[in-house]
Amino acid sequence: MGMLDNSEDSTVLETFSEMWYRIFMWALFSSLFVHIIAAAIAFGMLWKHKLGRFTALVILAFGILAPITGGVITSAAIAGVYSASRFQMMADYALVWGTGQTFLAAVMSYTRILATL
Repeated sequence: MGMLDNSEDSTVLETFSEMWYRIFMWALFSSLFVHIIAAAIAFGMLWKHKLGRFTALVILAFGILAPITGGVITSAAIAGVYSASRFQMMADYALVWGTGQTFLAAVMSYTRILATL
């Protein structure tokens, strides 16, 4: 085969646990990325405040706790649908599902849509 043939490079996730783990890890790390940036901004703006500087720690805690609680469940639901329907998931799809969870959580948090329900 030629050098341009990269069909062996694409990872296919077949089992529930493979899919769940990849989706969850992408959700966790993308959430951490977003929350680290938010914590840095909060610390930079509130570093002179007596108690305000500690809000960065709360933001980081939520960046870890949200994917560990809700992200585990939603990642399992997505992986469950894929495995129940006998679909194979490409590794890139796990990236989209995981970062998509973080994106939707950020949109819901920013717009406060849930507070109106």
